Amino acid sequence: MTFAHDTNDALQGAAALVNTLPQCSPGGEDDLTSVPALADYVASWMWTGRVDSDEAELTEVRALRPRLRELWLAAPDAARVAALVNELLRSGDAAPQLVTHGDYGWHIHATERDAPIAQRMQVEAAMAFVDVVRSDELDRIRICAADDCEGVVVDLSRNRSRRYCDSGCGNRLAAAAYRARQGD
Repeated sequence: MTFAHDTNDALQGAAALVNTLPQCSPGGEDDLTSVPALADYVASWMWTGRVDSDEAELTEVRALRPRLRELWLAAPDAARVAALVNELLRSGDAAPQLVTHGDYGWHIHATERDAPIAQRMQVEAAMAFVDVVRSDELDRIRICAADDCEGVVVDLSRNRSRRYCDSGCGNRLAAAAYRARQGD
């Protein structure tokens, strides 16, 4: 594991959230258009604390996605990422604290449990990027290598070999390459 579990989870969860944007989806679809879709995302990434499950919350989370995407676009420029992280922390009223719940053991939450979920997502992603910058690991933050995809990638592999997002781009390109070889 490259980072602490909470950092890994926050990075992967932020990437998954960014990848719901239309430009990050191979089909060009917005994958976060309803309160039930947000509820599915929240459940799949095991967010704790306050969840309002309403249109206002959906609007706030949708507005956060392009702001988080900027972190990927800024990498590998540490100074630019740091400036974006600092803005996210300031505007999110970050107040880091040690907490324990579930099977996670001690880890950092940087907002109050009853803060709006979009604020918690913002600050948790920013805190994860703090670890990335401090560890000089910005090369693990990248855009999908598929020519037709703008999805974001967090490479947590040991050999730093992950090139494609979780939208199936790697499998799609491997299948296309196989078909091309079979046609020869």
